Amino acid sequence: MTKLVLLGAGKIGDAIVHLLSQTGDYQITVADSDQARLDLIPEKSARRIKADIRDAATLKSILTGQDVVLSACPYYLTPVIAAAAKECKVHYLDLTEDVESTRTVQKLSEGADRAFIPQCGLAPGFISIAAHDVAKRFDELREVNMRVGALPLYPTNALKYNLTWSTDGLINEYCNPCLSIRDGQQIETLPLEEMEHFSLEGVDYEAFNTSGGLGTLTETLHGKVENLNYKTVRYPGHRDIMKMLVRDLRLDRRRDLLKDVMEAAIPMTLQDVVLVFVTVSGLKSGRLMQETFVRKIYAQQVAGKLLSAIQLTTASGICTMVDMLVSGKLPQAGFVKQEQASLDDFLANRFGKYYGNEYTGAPAGKALLAAA
Repeated sequence: MTKLVLLGAGKIGDAIVHLLSQTGDYQITVADSDQARLDLIPEKSARRIKADIRDAATLKSILTGQDVVLSACPYYLTPVIAAAAKECKVHYLDLTEDVESTRTVQKLSEGADRAFIPQCGLAPGFISIAAHDVAKRFDELREVNMRVGALPLYPTNALKYNLTWSTDGLINEYCNPCLSIRDGQQIETLPLEEMEHFSLEGVDYEAFNTSGGLGTLTETLHGKVENLNYKTVRYPGHRDIMKMLVRDLRLDRRRDLLKDVMEAAIPMTLQDVVLVFVTVSGLKSGRLMQETFVRKIYAQQVAGKLLSAIQLTTASGICTMVDMLVSGKLPQAGFVKQEQASLDDFLANRFGKYYGNEYTGAPAGKALLAAA
């Protein structure tokens, strides 16, 4: 049995425990500083420890003798958790979308005899695995466009949005620089810019730059693709309001205030849908071709528990990666990129199956993408 520590008992952490505990293959310990969150984790599913995860000595005592640590903590705790994992010689996986945190993990992984696998969620995470799989089918790449949205099924407010995951992570995506490849060169672009509109199965969406979703693909595909970009999908009108808050009111400089406002005004929901939309174009056998990968995943009951779509996709992403690691389908040491995972292996996994067609409602119709 694999001894596994989960750090962070929030919405995603709760879903991770629920998925892993059903298998009987993992001996789970959950640590968090919030007792109320820990109390929501069933005692039969995991051992629960109230602890200050920011403290390096405390972390080392929790990780000693364990096989794997999963971090479902805010991105700013990544450096101390990854450092403790290296010292305690345990495999490390996280859900961070933060570019600088991932660079820190990559540096710490140098010379490590255990695997360091950051960005194991939806975006970054599964979106990189899917995009890289499609891209490998081309002889020569021109465009790789990646679009992901976690959206309420029944939007009612002006933002046409409900909180579905970490508010800190959401704000980070809306405020930090975005990586991309343009005309073969790696560049940084502004968040909330380069908006486009598209329709899919009769529903209108907008998409715009956000930070972190590309993961390490800019590094992997540099020199192989002309243009590579990632954008977040929302319902029309969302971007303009967020741009007013972040730029015009300068709340990107007062992120704690922006978080308070959003959490006080925007309700959470379990009734959501996750949209994954990848379009790749390039040459195949001398002909210019395009392929599209589309998934829609909805909230659903899993072993008697209702999980929102974003909970399910994020938690199943990291659970699949740890399953593949333990089974030897991923490198066992050093820095491991998401795109090193096989899409076929991912979808065949007992957790990765939630991204499969039989669980999403296979896409129908043609997607139309046009710059605004």
